[in-house]
Amino acid sequence: MRPGLILAAVIVVLDQLSKWAVVEHLMRPEGVADTPFYSPVRIEILPVFDLVMAWNRGVSFGILNNAGAWNAVILSVLSVAISAGLLVWMRKSTSMLVTLALGGIIGGALGNVVDRVRWGAVADFLDVHVMGYHWPAFNVADSAITVGAVLLVLDALFAKPSSDKN
Repeated sequence: MRPGLILAAVIVVLDQLSKWAVVEHLMRPEGVADTPFYSPVRIEILPVFDLVMAWNRGVSFGILNNAGAWNAVILSVLSVAISAGLLVWMRKSTSMLVTLALGGIIGGALGNVVDRVRWGAVADFLDVHVMGYHWPAFNVADSAITVGAVLLVLDALFAKPSSDKN
């Protein structure tokens, strides 16, 4: 269980550090009032990748983005409850891949909970686009959740079945 918990902690730290750098420094020019919802710029990094500032009050792809004032509280409680369930699964896991995948999902979920508690919304700033089509903005936590989920699916599809026949 230890590697999964360490990965979860590393993801929370990296996620919060990246959000601090973007929200507090890159997207807030000097002299602008202390509002975290100011988003003046798009910073082009590559022809297919920019840094932007988007605030998501909902879940993936902005679903429930306008659901109301209690949204942050409800989604935070739900994220913590799901993370607790994933911790139980992690504790029972005998696969390092599953343990790390769960650690990634837990770390990502908790990183976004910190945002909801702090700002009432999740800070998304990574913008991938190709030929005019944009993937919804995302962050380090979202990436960890996605990679963890993909690893769980791959494990379910390709892992060798256990030889124990209980």
